[in-house]
Amino acid sequence: MAVKFYKSENQVPLEMHKVRMVQKLNLLPVDERLKKMQEAGNNTFLLQNRDVFLDMLTDSGVNAMSDLQFAAMMRADDAYAGCETFNRVKDAIKEVFGCDNVLPAHQGRACENILAEAFCGQGKVALMNFHFTTAKAHFTRVGSTVEELIDPAGLIPKSNNPFKGNFNLENLAERIDQIGRDNVAFVRVESGTNLIGGQPVSLENMLAVTDICHDKGVISVLDASLLQDNIYFMKTREARCKYMDVKEIYHLLADHFDIIYFSARKLSFSKGGIICSKDPKYTRQLQVYIPLYEGFLTYGGIDVRTMEAMAQGLYESLDMDYISQGPMFIETLARELDEYGVPVILPAGGLGCHLNAGAFVPDMPHNQYPAAAVGTALYIISGIRGMERGTVSEQREPDGTERYAELELQRLACPRRVFTLSQIKYVADRVKWLWDNRQYIGGLQWTEEPEVLRFFFGRMKEIGNWQERLVEKFKEDFGDSL
Repeated sequence: MAVKFYKSENQVPLEMHKVRMVQKLNLLPVDERLKKMQEAGNNTFLLQNRDVFLDMLTDSGVNAMSDLQFAAMMRADDAYAGCETFNRVKDAIKEVFGCDNVLPAHQGRACENILAEAFCGQGKVALMNFHFTTAKAHFTRVGSTVEELIDPAGLIPKSNNPFKGNFNLENLAERIDQIGRDNVAFVRVESGTNLIGGQPVSLENMLAVTDICHDKGVISVLDASLLQDNIYFMKTREARCKYMDVKEIYHLLADHFDIIYFSARKLSFSKGGIICSKDPKYTRQLQVYIPLYEGFLTYGGIDVRTMEAMAQGLYESLDMDYISQGPMFIETLARELDEYGVPVILPAGGLGCHLNAGAFVPDMPHNQYPAAAVGTALYIISGIRGMERGTVSEQREPDGTERYAELELQRLACPRRVFTLSQIKYVADRVKWLWDNRQYIGGLQWTEEPEVLRFFFGRMKEIGNWQERLVEKFKEDFGDSL
């Protein structure tokens, strides 16, 4: 529960933890930031961390671990087989999800690869509320197609809809009938839709999806990577969940979904990945791929010390004081920007604050990549590294045409327990300045474009010299200030 302040003007999220270790940050002068951005091919993934002030690229694997997680790492059992560390992970999964059948993998996308190998293939269709980049890449790599069945209300950038990640249930039932259940690889629910602003899915909608799957005879899969955030939103936005224990929600979902997988880089604030199920027939079907692609069944490519941190982090994912900090910081940043007039995705979701880059530069065509352009501009004027979640994060159609994103977003992730409120205020201040000077933002064009997952390591250049003009305006307003 949030702590209420006596003076309303002082109301801020109150951290229910204290900081016991720090890492020094570096803020380069603006001319150096321009140089570094251009050397990185205008791709924030290719920046070196030493050149970044506030790293808001992702919350994946960069969350601050607790003291108990670090302590747990010291008792790791490094046995190749029959490992006690894995038994402790299984105990944590049993406590949190109620599942006895557990498979380890080195991270979430490894779980997606295993699901692709087991269930996807030529002519198969994977149905989902919205795709995630690596999930789509794995499923299409083996010949499947991906269809998104998000409720249309989820694509409205600013609304009062508390669950914009919900499936369009009528469309789901209809598409299963049209495709035929034997041609449906599975129905995947992403609990916290990454590419449309970290928007949550309601418990009611998730259970309705599983009811349809069971009725139609198709497999239901929950991507639980962002489930911590999603459960926070269920508890605060969904009447049914208000008085439910966090563990009760986890267990209810596990009772209804055939398969659950997650990246522990997000869920549990550690690293690694897990596939689990109440029904052993699914893990038996999947386990053959673990030794093939990952490692033995008791470590799956994860370092045992990391597994100990995962187990402890899973227990901590039941604690609202831990899982609320991220969403509360994100909501605070989004609210301040919205009050200033900066276009952001509302209501605030999980993962991070999402700038509506399409509204920053409404006249910029998709093929000049508005979300990427806003991200490069933000780094240049602030040292803040965000992530493009727009057309660059898509992949071209088989005929080479560009698949334009539904929303052009620049994501400012808020790794959990990492930033202070003064740093969040700095982010808001620099974004406000960029919004007031958005006329200086120009487009980008490819110089090196990989065929798959191009947003990870592709390179671009500015069209014209708008970045230099942006720097001159920054110097005019800030002088010698960093």
